[in-house]
Amino acid sequence: MSFQAPISIKEAIDNLDHKRYVLPSIQREFVWKTEQIERLFDSIMKGYPVGSFLFWTLQGDNIQNYEFYDFIRDYHERDNRHNPKANSNGVQNLIAILDGQQRLTSLYIGLKGSYAEKLPYKRSSNNSAYEKKHLYLNIAKPSDKPDSRYDFRFLSKKEVDSSSNGDVWYLVGDILNLNGLPDIFAYITKTGLTSNYASECLTLLYQQFVTERGVNYYLEKGSDLDRVLNIFIRVNSGGTQLSYSDLLLSIATALWENEDARESVTNLVDEVNQFGAGFDFDKDIILKACLVLCDFPDIAFKVGNFNKATMQKIEAEWAVISSAIRLAVKVLASFGFNHKTLTANYVMIPLAYYIYKNQCPTNFDEAGKYAEDRQHMRKFTIVALLKRIFGGQPDNVLRPIREILKTNVGAFRFETIRDSLKITNKSLKVEQDDINDLLYTKYGNNYAFSLLSLLYPTLDYRNIFHQDHIFPRSLLRSQFKLKRLGLTDDQVGYCFENADFIGNLQLLEGTPNIEKSDIDFQQWLNKKYPDSQLRADYMAKHYIPTSVSLSVDKFQTFLEERESLLIAKLEELLL
Repeated sequence: MSFQAPISIKEAIDNLDHKRYVLPSIQREFVWKTEQIERLFDSIMKGYPVGSFLFWTLQGDNIQNYEFYDFIRDYHERDNRHNPKANSNGVQNLIAILDGQQRLTSLYIGLKGSYAEKLPYKRSSNNSAYEKKHLYLNIAKPSDKPDSRYDFRFLSKKEVDSSSNGDVWYLVGDILNLNGLPDIFAYITKTGLTSNYASECLTLLYQQFVTERGVNYYLEKGSDLDRVLNIFIRVNSGGTQLSYSDLLLSIATALWENEDARESVTNLVDEVNQFGAGFDFDKDIILKACLVLCDFPDIAFKVGNFNKATMQKIEAEWAVISSAIRLAVKVLASFGFNHKTLTANYVMIPLAYYIYKNQCPTNFDEAGKYAEDRQHMRKFTIVALLKRIFGGQPDNVLRPIREILKTNVGAFRFETIRDSLKITNKSLKVEQDDINDLLYTKYGNNYAFSLLSLLYPTLDYRNIFHQDHIFPRSLLRSQFKLKRLGLTDDQVGYCFENADFIGNLQLLEGTPNIEKSDIDFQQWLNKKYPDSQLRADYMAKHYIPTSVSLSVDKFQTFLEERESLLIAKLEELLL
């Protein structure tokens, strides 16, 4: 990227007029109001810098791979606020504006175009509600605005003709047709203006917009489109932040022919995030799922993967892709996951891929015939989250898992994926050390729900379950209460340090958990289950050891015994 010799505003406008400048599809549409344009012209007249511009020169095949747009010349708030597509057929060279669209459009509208915004108190359906206005400069007197010297205003012909108070409105664009100072003096003489202010205005207007080379710009000549997008993100750091996926989605929007890609993707994001207790999926995940589900070899987020051919296939498959994603998220919701407990959103994509390859069966998330698939999906999800295989570079995990599923379309089997997945430092295989480490999972940890749900495979997770302390936390973390019960300093220290570990946690439905809060565990158990058999069933379900006392002074023994039971269960499930 190199800094170029500056050009005048008139030269830039001429280039725009002759359609030498276009807009890449990553650019947002024109959003400036008349007040902003007027302020820009006042700043230029006062000699303020208008900021540098960033141009990108394209040649050859890169031009035909992507859509480009023309600038808006006559802005109409209702009828002409979208940039028209540029015709690049047969074009071998063009310049795309990466930074400066709003300013260039504003300069063109002020000098050669028009602006029509809705008048107050009129219906938008009424054509007379939109009055075409052009930019004028009052050359009789300065602006009365405290932050402006020159009085630029967008006015209609009727407003100019009916002006009073000694105002003299000069159509700003006419300055482009003058040929230096002789024409300026001739105009002033013709209009009968005698004040020096009129001469100042027109002379400065001519100087700043016609002769002064005030447009400073950088020119990017590289053909690496990903580099260009990253440059675009950097230079557009002001205002609303754009992410790389925002830009890729803009390209997709430009290349889809029958649907609006941005609207389709954002609507799907909003929809699936409402499933169950709510999720936190974003556009990145949906775009990545599109690349994976369509079996594109390269699933990286880069411009080359968002060309016309790719986008046409994704659009053609969008109905099935979106259905597969909906079903996959519904499956995750049925497992009890939500935005707090789903610690890696990418885990959804393999589920969606399998569902996609099986033609998105109706009620996949509920139908009995798919219960075994869902059981293995649940195990895969939990282990993948606990092993954190999607950390770092998820593409390196998604690609091999996709290949495994592609050759096992008939059934989703955790063991098949586990045994076939061979990635350095990424494995679904659980070792004894992994199980021992899981015991250090604490209450409130992002992975606590995954571990607990693994230990409680038969619960209906469409209900609300709470992570509950078996021995109440309010008791174990209270030195006063424990001392009053006769515990030694060592026992108090142990209770305090170990209250939140997984060995003291269970899953309870919301209501029982609320009922149990802060009650001594043995008292609550006897009261809740006076029948000895029901009490025994409860203890077995929650891995409560029967060989130790449940009094708080025996908490250390209880925790050690319960951890042994949890290890045995995890070994049964995972080894």
